[in-house]
Amino acid sequence: MKFPNHVIHRRHRRHRGSRTFMDGAAATTAIKFVRDRGLDHAVEREKNLRPLLSVKNLIKSEPSKSLPISIIAQNKDTLKIPSRPIEFIRKYPSVFHEFLPGGIGIHPHIKLTQEVFDIDADEHLVYESDSYRQLVANRLLKLLMISRMNKIPINILDKLKWDLGLPQNYLKTLVPDFPDCFRVVGSNESGQLELVCRSDELAVSILEKKAMEGGSGYSKGMPLAFPVKFSKGFEMDKKVKKWWDDWQKLPYVSPYENALHLSPKTDESDKWAAAVLHEILNLFVAKKAERDDVLCIGEYLGIRSRFKRVLLHHPHIFYLSSKIGTYTVVLKEAYKRGLLIENNPLMNIRNRYLHLMHTVKEHGKDISMSTGTNQEKKAASNASKKEAGDDDSEEENNGLSVTFSGSETENGDSDEEEDQFKGGRRGSREAVAVSRRTTTRSKRKNGDLKTHLGDGEGERAMGRRHSRTKPKVPQPLNASTNVHRRSQQRSSS
Repeated sequence: MKFPNHVIHRRHRRHRGSRTFMDGAAATTAIKFVRDRGLDHAVEREKNLRPLLSVKNLIKSEPSKSLPISIIAQNKDTLKIPSRPIEFIRKYPSVFHEFLPGGIGIHPHIKLTQEVFDIDADEHLVYESDSYRQLVANRLLKLLMISRMNKIPINILDKLKWDLGLPQNYLKTLVPDFPDCFRVVGSNESGQLELVCRSDELAVSILEKKAMEGGSGYSKGMPLAFPVKFSKGFEMDKKVKKWWDDWQKLPYVSPYENALHLSPKTDESDKWAAAVLHEILNLFVAKKAERDDVLCIGEYLGIRSRFKRVLLHHPHIFYLSSKIGTYTVVLKEAYKRGLLIENNPLMNIRNRYLHLMHTVKEHGKDISMSTGTNQEKKAASNASKKEAGDDDSEEENNGLSVTFSGSETENGDSDEEEDQFKGGRRGSREAVAVSRRTTTRSKRKNGDLKTHLGDGEGERAMGRRHSRTKPKVPQPLNASTNVHRRSQQRSSS
């Protein structure tokens, strides 16, 4: 049957926005993921930072500025300590100091070193500064404007507190100071943060702002392409390349606009979902977050499944790292050679904590150590160099090929973590032992293999490492040998 021309054109317009090549199972096989070692390192270097700062805040809240290890062990799950609390504490001797109160005690107590108190004081100044408080308030206001209901539950904000850079007690110290922007509705535990007044000035995405500043004559509704960074070794076939070019040319719908008129299974809808995810990641201080937290806010916004498709189809915009035992979503354009491009005062403070975590003391001198790769060693020292303006020590970004299936992205963790901290405290002690090889050569020749580690792990490790060069100790003589020697001495006399 032959249809009239006006019917054909009407059908074409109806299906113009439907998914074609990237629909269905083709998406899981068409795009090959390439592992980015620089971005993996950016995720891995912050391993244990959050639980360490949680323990730090718990100890600092005590009047005595110390806690028995038993209290820390009781709150292990709340603090998200990944290993035995005592092993975790002893792993960072430059952060925590273990002692017995009054010289006696059943359980050791833990207190903070002076270096931690110095960084904590600077961190407090950052949180209390007017410029930073206004910056955090703007983040909350933009997040509320992205939400269609202009409300966000407090429990979701608590999940995103680390990523948004919120103060510890933000509901009492920050929210009341901005009554014209937002307010708490209901109780603090089960309540919501509600938008009070919308700001048209802030309701502009980072992509729109850059396009307007670039002098390209951009106006709302025009096509706007996402900036992309292809990892080394990434390849794209012709069909995917054509689909990708067409997707980039689609009209850009701002994340602050209502997009309910878009069908949920169209490329236009997915580009809007990508815009929402892109803007949310730009609100985070580290431009990255755990995938579960991203999907949590996506579920509240009603676009969780769209977030999943965006992560699956656009790895050159949103990188998915499987380090530290979970998946982490990283905004690729925000990093260069594994380092965050944007200068953020709170991230500078966190980098100082990271530098201190990988610092050990020997004979009163600070020695920077890293228990991971060469990239970690450079990043550990970069925290102090970056404040001095040294941006030339960025680590290399090499590609490592790996293919993810759709089920891995949808269902959760399937790759085992390459644990650079395997062995806990023992691994760090062996690293210290290796660094002292040249300075303790004379001691080892005399058989003195003792170290200043306190628990004997380093001594045992050095004993295993240098067992071939260990001086031989003569075996004791038995009774028969002594009798034979006495008889020889009498005959000779």
